[in-house]
Amino acid sequence: MNLNNGQTLTVGGQDLTRNGSNSRSSNRAPCEDAGIVLKPSTPTRKPKPPKPENAITIAVSSRVLFNMEKEQQIYEQQGMEEYIKYQVEHETEPFSPGPAFSFVKALEAVNTQLRELYPESEELFDVVLMTNNHAYVGLRLINTINHHQLFIERFCMTGGNSPIGYLKAYHTNLYLSADASKVREALQEGIAAATMFTREKMKEVSETQLRVAFDGDAVLFSDESERIFKAHGLDKFFEHEKAHENKPLDHGPLKGFLEALGKLQKKFYGKGQRMDCPIRTYLVTARSAASSGTRALKTLRSWGLEIDEALFLAGAPKGPMLEKIRPHIFFDDQMFHVEGAAELGTVACHVPYGIAQRVAKKEIKDKETSSALK
Repeated sequence: MNLNNGQTLTVGGQDLTRNGSNSRSSNRAPCEDAGIVLKPSTPTRKPKPPKPENAITIAVSSRVLFNMEKEQQIYEQQGMEEYIKYQVEHETEPFSPGPAFSFVKALEAVNTQLRELYPESEELFDVVLMTNNHAYVGLRLINTINHHQLFIERFCMTGGNSPIGYLKAYHTNLYLSADASKVREALQEGIAAATMFTREKMKEVSETQLRVAFDGDAVLFSDESERIFKAHGLDKFFEHEKAHENKPLDHGPLKGFLEALGKLQKKFYGKGQRMDCPIRTYLVTARSAASSGTRALKTLRSWGLEIDEALFLAGAPKGPMLEKIRPHIFFDDQMFHVEGAAELGTVACHVPYGIAQRVAKKEIKDKETSSALK
């Protein structure tokens, strides 16, 4: 898949670019990047990265930042030695963008505005490349980062070992990976994490405003209410939410990331830029507004958190609404919502947390048992 066929347009006053692309490459043929040979270089005059303890740290794996599908196939089919050999032989050829690319570019755009408003502040996004790649692959990754003009100075290459142990050392606020097992491990360590998927179809997204969309239950909130729904059905769920509407829900795995985004939003508000803030957040939930929306909104208020837009869909598909929002990233705990959003071009991530994961595993096991009996 080539994600580098960039297109730029203007919709509603916002500059948009093809998700996963670099607007500088908009005139290239679809497969041109694959044949580019880079001269290894180190760009100058880059801003100084913030100290990890002051920054909002986003750890991304190389397989979600860049499209490494071909290389992954070589590793899986031919083994580590052939994989390393291939990477070294092609280290001057850049990887094309992966599903996290536009998200990272949007983070950098926010940083540029923050540095203009607060030149001495280190409250910025800091992207760390977190990968279990061998250090031999590092040169190709560095060359690719320089080619795409990304500002990523911190790398963690663990040579085949799991990078999860380093996440806390980097003060990680969010971890994105293509490896679901590593994401689950990070969540167990109390770190916000989600699994990303490489898709052929990705919608245009804003170049000037970071847009992040969240599901509610088992993402921002705990899975308390979802457990009631799974166990007792919709009517009991509505009764439970009505009875507990003044009791805040417990926090879910992505609450801390929303909190971090809100902290940066307030820096823009402090400069009179509430209406022009380059960060916008969305709650996109299957909850009904009248029947169960009150508790969700009161929970956010009790946390002192704002959400810019709240969409209560009452069980309707999320994909069409996300297609209109065009977020850089959307988080949901249920794969059918992730898949439905991805089919319409949204970069949707799976948060493997809560009761829905156990129900999904049971359904798969039941299907396997049923098939075996036939």
